Amino acid sequence: MILNSVPAILLLCLIHIFVNKLRLTGMPRSKWLSIAGGISVSYIFLQAFPELHHFQEEMNREEVFSIGRIHELEIYLVGLLGLTFFYGLENKTRKSVESRRKPNEGEHTENIGIFWIHISSFAVYNFIIAYLLLNREEVSFLQMLLYAVAMSFHLIVTDHSLESHFASSYRKKGRWLLVTALLAGWATSIFTSIPHVYVGIIFAFIAGGVIMNVMKEELPRERESNLLSFLAGVLFYSVVLLLV
Repeated sequence: MILNSVPAILLLCLIHIFVNKLRLTGMPRSKWLSIAGGISVSYIFLQAFPELHHFQEEMNREEVFSIGRIHELEIYLVGLLGLTFFYGLENKTRKSVESRRKPNEGEHTENIGIFWIHISSFAVYNFIIAYLLLNREEVSFLQMLLYAVAMSFHLIVTDHSLESHFASSYRKKGRWLLVTALLAGWATSIFTSIPHVYVGIIFAFIAGGVIMNVMKEELPRERESNLLSFLAGVLFYSVVLLLV
């Protein structure tokens, strides 16, 4: 299974290295970004959520973090935490960018502090994504492939967002740190393992983050996103997931 994961981790790394060659910037928003968003969201709802349900059942049996009224909801609260965390991160970044615009030019200078907070957070995000290649449930090669493809499309979306916020810093430093985080997460998954129920917790956090990172790109009016392309991505990958 480790050898089978090599193409998957290479695919994820290559996204960061070469996504700028796809020329996805500009308005209206590229249809490919909307398709990528639709694919990653469909994976979360049709593949990740059922897996999280199984993790929640395991948590219930082992009474992990069983606290009063939130019993049987812990895994979903972690997903909500992931969504909230990345919403806060995006909100802080936008306010920083707007506050640093140059007078009369409409341009902005890069806030290095916010850049490193953002990149560090996404490095952890990438580390977890790569770690989960091998450490979820009994992962077959097909399941790993479906996960890797969905996350690759998702990384196209997050890369575009990061480059739009931190253009030069992201190209020179940020993307290479994210590639390193992917490789570190994959290597960690080979040599170490954590209790299965805790894998579910970090998977839930990633699921919430994926939903937030896609929706923040698709929903704002200024993004001029393409609804039909988003729906095409959702429909295509939903059919794939339902057929396999």
